[in-house]
Amino acid sequence: MKEKEIMALANENIMNTYRRFPVVLTRGNGAKVWDINGREYLDFVAGIAVCNLGHSHPQVIAAVKEQLEKLTHVSNLYYTEPQTQLAKLLTDNSFADKVFFCNSGAEANEAAIKLSRKYAHENMGPDKFELITMKDSFHGRTMATITATGQEKFQFGFTPLLDGFTYVPYNNLEALESAISHRTCGVMLEPIQGEGGVKIPDENYLAGVREICNRYGILMIVDEVQTGIGRTGKLFAYEYSGIEPDIMTLAKALANGFPIGAMLATDKVAKAFIPGNHASTFGGNPLAGVAAGAVIKTVLREGILDNCLKIGDYFLSQLKKLQQKHAIIEEVRGKGLMLAAKLNIEAADIVNECLQKGLLINSTGGNILRFVPPLIITADDVDRAIKVLDEVMEVK
Repeated sequence: MKEKEIMALANENIMNTYRRFPVVLTRGNGAKVWDINGREYLDFVAGIAVCNLGHSHPQVIAAVKEQLEKLTHVSNLYYTEPQTQLAKLLTDNSFADKVFFCNSGAEANEAAIKLSRKYAHENMGPDKFELITMKDSFHGRTMATITATGQEKFQFGFTPLLDGFTYVPYNNLEALESAISHRTCGVMLEPIQGEGGVKIPDENYLAGVREICNRYGILMIVDEVQTGIGRTGKLFAYEYSGIEPDIMTLAKALANGFPIGAMLATDKVAKAFIPGNHASTFGGNPLAGVAAGAVIKTVLREGILDNCLKIGDYFLSQLKKLQQKHAIIEEVRGKGLMLAAKLNIEAADIVNECLQKGLLINSTGGNILRFVPPLIITADDVDRAIKVLDEVMEVK
């Protein structure tokens, strides 16, 4: 099919839930993708922080090919080796003792909300059911997770929302403590707010949240759907703070594009779930399991985290130089390869013009350019992206 035929057929048959760019992508390799006409693009979106190893990574491909010839899916009523090995990888490299597998970040956060309420019901009493979340947060698109999300634009049209959520400003420990009540069972937050505009808290913020949770005997839930699996230069962003949460959620980069999510918890908290409390038909199936296992092994063993820090620092420095040159850039910020440029104009035109010049980026919050490229990018890739941004901003 030709490009216009595909777009027309998609518009005719697929629900209008995305503002799609007028391009049909057909293949990818490393940090590059190609459209149906053979045009090359440098991909600094990476499926929105999903393809951390880039496209068509050989270890992931090899693992999936081998598993396809063995076993694609069976019910979670049975044990499988890929899921078991993946769970061991995750618990060996995190604070957690137990893992629940699902299919997405929203599902992982939904599971975390349910587990926190179940744990609270059994250990704190039935009146403890409320979670405190942060303004400008993003936790997913299910009814529970849009309620947890502290942005009205995601909630509009879906009221009444679920009961049991309170919002406080991000990076404000005083506001957090003031919001705790006799109903509070936990605090749910992102180590860095992604959809909120790549907002990075003060160095002591997560440690302060942990201390408050300890003092009031409530749970700390860390949403690492976007920050996890090396995005910030550590396997998990909470590691920078020196603390350990009670629950953590993962998805996006966990299997480099294969649908999988995970909710991790300490054994103390995980015990609240018993058979029948929660489930996921496809969660952690053998195919997604081997893909995720290959991703984690590659990230840990092949210098991916070091490259993320090195190239992330270089990218940030080049964005700061761009800021000095172009008055439309108010601020640049980020950690590892999760970076952003805050503009004093709407970002949509910049994104569209970069697309025309072969660079894929995206925006969030209206005026913020977000950069979440594969963690395997090089300095040359950064230079190419900066050149395009410079050219586009020159005429603004």
